[in-house]
Amino acid sequence: MPDTQTALHAQNRAVTAANINSADRDAEIEIDLGELFLRLLDKWYIIVAAALVGTMLSGIWTFFFVTPQYEATTKLYILNSDESVINLSSLQLGSQLANDYTYVFSNWHVHEAVIDRLGLDYSFKDMEKMVRVNNPSNTRILDITVTSPNAEEAQLIANTYALVAPEFIAKVMKTVEPSIFQEARLPSSPVSPSKARNLILGFLIGAILAVGVITVMFVTDDKVRTSDDVTKLLGLPTLGVVTMQTSMHGEHNRSGKGAKR
Repeated sequence: MPDTQTALHAQNRAVTAANINSADRDAEIEIDLGELFLRLLDKWYIIVAAALVGTMLSGIWTFFFVTPQYEATTKLYILNSDESVINLSSLQLGSQLANDYTYVFSNWHVHEAVIDRLGLDYSFKDMEKMVRVNNPSNTRILDITVTSPNAEEAQLIANTYALVAPEFIAKVMKTVEPSIFQEARLPSSPVSPSKARNLILGFLIGAILAVGVITVMFVTDDKVRTSDDVTKLLGLPTLGVVTMQTSMHGEHNRSGKGAKR
């Protein structure tokens, strides 16, 4: 029996010690987070400087290395074979045709026709990337949007698609040729890049990188600087601290630095 009681007491002491250690670790984590926050506040000027550098680099990249892109949009109106009487069924048929016509712009013949008509130095794959077709919900309208680094080119290509596509539709699909609902206007400003968005992103990225570097340096820093660090590291209280002495010539007396336990 004495052996059994001894074992139980030892087990209880081990459980109690484990609970204490767990509580101590939780306290240390909270203290570390607080110290990290104080470290970040102490290094605020580094974070601000990194954010400003990020903004500057983003601005240089946006203003000097990114090619502005312009968009021009022309609109087609889808007709039925018989528009003498407009009813619900004709509207539904027109919407279905609009959905079918969007696939016309994935046909290489249409892109090649635009290239030949304008004498462009593009492949049909290039043209396929430049053009975007959309059918607004519950309408018989096709929006043909062309993106180009040149505003005049974007307008010209969009209007040419509005001429070539209806001809292809009438010839191949044997339906009524769509009419031009609205011609593309000359874009007055680029749609990309977004200068304000890029500058904000540069500011945030610079600040986040600075915070990340400071955090990593804080976590990996194992130097003993204060009496609290000695207590955390060795689990022993400090009885006193000897401060660093400075001589008359401004030199530090390194032998006097330390902590007593």
